[in-house]
Amino acid sequence: MIRPAISVLIALLSVAYVAAAEAPGRVIAADLGRVMGPTSRMPEFCVGAGRANEGLRADWQRQLRRVHAECGFRYIRFHGLFCDDMGVYFEEKGRPVYNWQYVDELFDFLQSIGMKPFVELGFMPSALASGPQTIFWWRGNVTPPKDYAKWEAFIAAFVRHCTERYGADEVRSWYFEVWNEPNLDGFWMGNPAKKPFAEWAPAARAEYFKLYESSVRGVKSVDSAYRVGGPATAGEGWIDETLAFCSEHKVPLDFVSTHSYATMSGYLDEHGDAGTVFSPDRDAITAGVQRVRGQIDRSPFPKAELHYTEWSSSYTPADPIHDSYHSAAFILDKMRNIGAAADSMSYWTFTDIFEEPGPRATPFHGGFGLLNYQDLPKPSFFAYKFLHQLGDTQLACADPASFVCRDKSGAVQALFWDFTITHPGRSVHNQEFYKADQPSKPAATAELKLTGLPSGSYRLLATKVGYHANDVQSAWRDLGSPAQLTRAQVEILRKAAAGAPVIDERIEIGADGACVRPFAMRENDVWFVELRPL
Repeated sequence: MIRPAISVLIALLSVAYVAAAEAPGRVIAADLGRVMGPTSRMPEFCVGAGRANEGLRADWQRQLRRVHAECGFRYIRFHGLFCDDMGVYFEEKGRPVYNWQYVDELFDFLQSIGMKPFVELGFMPSALASGPQTIFWWRGNVTPPKDYAKWEAFIAAFVRHCTERYGADEVRSWYFEVWNEPNLDGFWMGNPAKKPFAEWAPAARAEYFKLYESSVRGVKSVDSAYRVGGPATAGEGWIDETLAFCSEHKVPLDFVSTHSYATMSGYLDEHGDAGTVFSPDRDAITAGVQRVRGQIDRSPFPKAELHYTEWSSSYTPADPIHDSYHSAAFILDKMRNIGAAADSMSYWTFTDIFEEPGPRATPFHGGFGLLNYQDLPKPSFFAYKFLHQLGDTQLACADPASFVCRDKSGAVQALFWDFTITHPGRSVHNQEFYKADQPSKPAATAELKLTGLPSGSYRLLATKVGYHANDVQSAWRDLGSPAQLTRAQVEILRKAAAGAPVIDERIEIGADGACVRPFAMRENDVWFVELRPL
């Protein structure tokens, strides 16, 4: 009698264990009748690119056309609009001569695909520069103007030309940002004497404010409604100082801009030589955005917009985290938790066609881009594509790592993910950790539970991004990490990151209006699920 009882007990425990293992660890529940409000389109407001001259290339334009169509980006920001390779300024016997042909070619292209420039006013044309200091392979001059009157007239002439070409109504929808990261000596004044930051920064900040005020006058002299802002600083620097300066001197400040990266060390690595470490802080990026929004709210400019004109997981153009499957969930976590605290978060950048340290020699070198040289989409690309595919009405959902939306056709979209920080800590550089194969571990099963659906037939499609799922870096690694790709290898990688649904089936919704479906999850997995009425 004892042995049968033990057998029954073991059987019951086995059933209970299996049931517990299969039970969902999280439930993503949404009712079509419970609306939160319009879906935020903040993530697709703006995206970054390296420099203006790269925008004259056919491959750059081809890739921008794609990310605009598939990710919905509306503005684009880049460096170097006034660098010598754009041919905008030279002097004849001390008299300024302006030339807008390359600018027109670039801006005309943006207009043709339905995008707008988020205009970064910089760097300094060499004929107008006060010194020889430059940055990057393409030699952007980082010194103040030798003559502020000429700089102001140059800015006014540029803005006037844009107005004549595109119309005041159009240009009123643009943004004019003064310079880039002036709180770093590599980007401003050059610090030729190599003074310590504490000694260099006060003079640099005062000189930047002089540039800012001059630039504002130049822009506003054409149309007072045109939007100008800054300080475009690295690491959220000089925010209070900029707000105070503009208030004290009655200088317009239509928006505040700054930058942030989720790393544990400095903010300028031109060549990508320095080791970077991914921040273990889950609130990295998010907490800073909320803090800066609070600084603005408490200032004399509480209605000023907040634009992060650069952000990413890492500030170096040679960091394999940019290529890794980890990036998709990281991006979605930040977009979900930043919410309305920022008016835009411009991802740096949309493409690996990015030449600050010069052209790179390998197809996956840790470049900033959502797309690599061969137009191959990285997991980060799919994060933005999925956000763009969400319907315009967001439904109430208590799950903190998801969006559930619906559109006018009656289709429902659910985007959910697992964001797990797997980096081992300060002792290991990203260049070591994310270059290596990092298999993901199992995470709690997610149960998608939709209610309030009209009964009838639906098509259910589900697309996954994660380890070896639309994970082009791992697919490239499986090929042996070739330094140069053959056409056949490109096609293999294109198929590995094609974004095709892994589930595509017809389902029936009964009178209860419910759809319940479990989805297996691993660390940093992302699922995009759509239910389309037939």
